[in-house]
Amino acid sequence: MTRAFALSAVLTLTLIDSATPALAEEAAATAARPDLTKGGAIAAAVCVACHGVDGNANGPAFPKLAGQNPVYLAKQLHNFKVLPGSAMPSRYNVSMVAYAAALSDTDIANVSAYYAGQAYKPATAKVKDTVDLGRKIWRGGIAEKNVPACAACHGPTGAGIPVQYPRLSGQWGEYNEAQLTAFKTGTRKNNGPMTTIASRLSEGEIKAVADYAAGLR
Repeated sequence: MTRAFALSAVLTLTLIDSATPALAEEAAATAARPDLTKGGAIAAAVCVACHGVDGNANGPAFPKLAGQNPVYLAKQLHNFKVLPGSAMPSRYNVSMVAYAAALSDTDIANVSAYYAGQAYKPATAKVKDTVDLGRKIWRGGIAEKNVPACAACHGPTGAGIPVQYPRLSGQWGEYNEAQLTAFKTGTRKNNGPMTTIASRLSEGEIKAVADYAAGLR
């Protein structure tokens, strides 16, 4: 009995030891997994007035967040924070700087994941006369100005590339225009390539491609 008990104990310890890495990985994954319930609570309490509880803002002054890549959303919230040793954040909006300052890293992960999971209600293009110009810039860029095609980073349908380049399809055309203008004037500084590209576009070109992107699907 003693020998049997000892053998059983050894086998049990061996199984526990072999399972420990897997259990640790599972625990780490669970800890890192965003809490959508808490994210929804933040959206309802803090973000709803501008972005809507479902992430589909009621007007073009505020971006649609529903269905956007969560890593990109989190990056933007972090960019609104003033880092130690800095006088200004890399992206500035008086309201967003205040809201972001009150969010912990966990809060940011939670609310970003929540909005990313909401159903997207796309906006549409509105200016028929500029469709051809917008399409030209989106698909082929402007060679003489050394402006690359928007599709190279944001995709042919505007779906974007996670983290660096957001989905622009169905985003408010007016909001797209405002952000390109902010990059052009230097009031938005959190993406170097976009600052360079926007600086080479005229006001009319910005308007055309911004509206065109709103109509992409």
